[in-house]
Amino acid sequence: MAGVFLLTVVVPQQLWAHPVDPTRGGAGGKIIRVTTLAKDGPGSLAEALAARGSRVIVFEVGGAIDLERSSLSITEPHVTIAGQTAPSPGITILRGGIDVKTHDVKLQHLRVITGADGQAKRSGWEADAFSTVAAKRVVVENCTFLWAIDENMSASGPRFTGETVEEWRAGTSSDIVFRLNLAAEGLADSSHPKGEHSKGSLVHDNAIGIVFDRNVWAHNVERSPLVKGGAQVLMVNNLIYNPQHRAVHYNLMDLEWAGHTPVTGEITAIGNVMRGGNDTNEGLPFLMLGGVGDLAFFGRDNRAVDLHGNPLPLFGRYGETGAKLIEPEAPLADLNGYDILPSDSVETTLLATAGARPWDRGSEEIRVLFFIAEGRGEIIDDESEVGGYPAVESTAAPFIEKDWNLSTMTPRAGLYPGQKPGAQEHLSPRDREMRAGNK
Repeated sequence: MAGVFLLTVVVPQQLWAHPVDPTRGGAGGKIIRVTTLAKDGPGSLAEALAARGSRVIVFEVGGAIDLERSSLSITEPHVTIAGQTAPSPGITILRGGIDVKTHDVKLQHLRVITGADGQAKRSGWEADAFSTVAAKRVVVENCTFLWAIDENMSASGPRFTGETVEEWRAGTSSDIVFRLNLAAEGLADSSHPKGEHSKGSLVHDNAIGIVFDRNVWAHNVERSPLVKGGAQVLMVNNLIYNPQHRAVHYNLMDLEWAGHTPVTGEITAIGNVMRGGNDTNEGLPFLMLGGVGDLAFFGRDNRAVDLHGNPLPLFGRYGETGAKLIEPEAPLADLNGYDILPSDSVETTLLATAGARPWDRGSEEIRVLFFIAEGRGEIIDDESEVGGYPAVESTAAPFIEKDWNLSTMTPRAGLYPGQKPGAQEHLSPRDREMRAGNK
């Protein structure tokens, strides 16, 4: 029954309440159709991303876009990339990543599977699966990020631009929402020039308004996430499975901040779960503090257990550090509008709803999610250890505008491409009501 549940549950875009997104992306703009799986050229995703003006990118093809060890850069603002419109099996990006270097972007229902692609260890190929670079107002939801050489999904940018804290924050990423994504199996001893680099997510120094809402991190050595100096992060109902050396951690590094006065970082964490796996260090805490900068941390209903369900500590340190953990009495981020799950409901909910196209899973998502459910899986150095790049069928079907609500990019008939009728039979009565709009 578990396999049927993972494969057939339907996930509408508004399954639960959350605040209004910081951007509408390209909603209301022109429709641009992707008609080829080529990495560039006429009709490609790359061409659609490079177009100017408000736009919604839809797909009349399904299958794999092979970037051949390159990355797509999004530099033109006001865009929605609606992977849910692709015919089954959806869009999988292979051997590359996505970098957002602009503002007002929505990215939905894509798979990004990076991998080492045969590159020698420490040879220099170090792509993120996804990262923002000094971007503003970005929403990344229901995407899958696997086998990154650097981070799987991050909010990054320059550390210091200008002279003041306000100028530093204005110069890097801000107001980035990661929702319902799967970020798994960052490659450890691979082609990254620094050596071991299995990382989940990095929130770079001074980035603010960074939200992780109902994501799954699995089989990353550390950074689930790493919050750097002065950053401000909200974590709600995330699942961290099989972290090795660190799960959530904060580190303002003296070497990186030399000559600059440290800024206190902020993390608000509500209803998150860390579950140890085969690689998790004995006694690993949920949150660890390193470096020289203080952290203000508000936590509520977070839980951490080992592989066998025994409690793990919620706080610890690494390195000799005088950094202080400040525990305020109230959340440091605005929680208004969130429908927050109790932590004991997080795992089962996210295994059914996180990642790209939950109604139309890919083989790698099925493997990772089942292994989480069964307490299996491990950190890997190369994609060949788990079967290598998937074979993805190529398909085509027209995008018919009248069949879609263009303001929400949801199908008017209620079924997404590749979704079978009756696929919501495993939803709870409350979720069925919410899907019908009866909140």
